[in-house]
Amino acid sequence: MKEIAKNKKAFFDYEILESLEAGIVLLGSEVKAIRAGRVNLKDNFVRIIRGEAFLFGVHIAHLETAYMHYKPDEMRVRKLLLHKKQLTKWAQEVGQQRLSIVGLKLYFNHKNKAKLQVALVKGKKLYDKRESMKKKALEMDAKMALKNHSKGS
Repeated sequence: MKEIAKNKKAFFDYEILESLEAGIVLLGSEVKAIRAGRVNLKDNFVRIIRGEAFLFGVHIAHLETAYMHYKPDEMRVRKLLLHKKQLTKWAQEVGQQRLSIVGLKLYFNHKNKAKLQVALVKGKKLYDKRESMKKKALEMDAKMALKNHSKGS
């Protein structure tokens, strides 16, 4: 599994409840751009419209080496490929519990297909964000102390 892009902001802003692997409907030049790493997952979200999942807010830049006369919109809405049963389950949970669906990671699987890890998330409160910042700072300090201790020996 070769990870191309990661939505770091989603891990900070949301509490992840459940995640799935979803396929994406892409055009040929978009696949080339993803392989080159020219994708931004920041501020993306998924909407379920008439029983189908669509990905909004993902920027896939156009490559200069691709066909110049056909440039797909870089911010276009992309369809996600998920099982119908899972879509209906998540649609109910989003409607009832005020949850959201966001994309976390974009990667190529072992069959060389572009996949997006989508997650059912709940927004964190400000104090939860502060708590995760403290936890991250403590982990960094512990790693630095361990690194400095091993250098001194």
